[in-house]
Amino acid sequence: MQIILYLSVALIAVAFFILVLSLTKTLKAMKETLESVSHTLDGLETQLKGVTGETTMLLHKTNALADDIQGKVEKLDTVVLAVKDVGNTIQDMNDSVRKVTTSISSVMVRNQDKVAQVVQWGAVAKELKDKWFGEKNKKQDYKPFDSEVKVHNHQLERSEG
Repeated sequence: MQIILYLSVALIAVAFFILVLSLTKTLKAMKETLESVSHTLDGLETQLKGVTGETTMLLHKTNALADDIQGKVEKLDTVVLAVKDVGNTIQDMNDSVRKVTTSISSVMVRNQDKVAQVVQWGAVAKELKDKWFGEKNKKQDYKPFDSEVKVHNHQLERSEG
């Protein structure tokens, strides 16, 4: 029984030795993996510092750009308001011109008969003048211009017709 006890102890020692060897091998592999992870994390940390710096610079540039855009938008607002005022002024001027035109048109319509009478009296006065000066000019051998003859003939046709 002692032999069994020695054999059991020897078997336990061999098992423990195999266990230690396996555990050592596993720990060495784990050490290599952890060193690789540590090296990767160091690289990531360096890259992260670079990205953080670039992100900070980009944020500052973005803020400056936003301020610049805000200033330009405010300036553009004043231009838009000025253009709107010009448009309103032009519209007011158009309304005024429309009112004046309507007023003149309505006055012309109301005074159409008077204007026609004035034109007729003017034609009569011209005809009398032409006859008066025509008599004097005949005595002096005066030959009227073509346009006066045409006007005179036209007025005679109108007065006959």
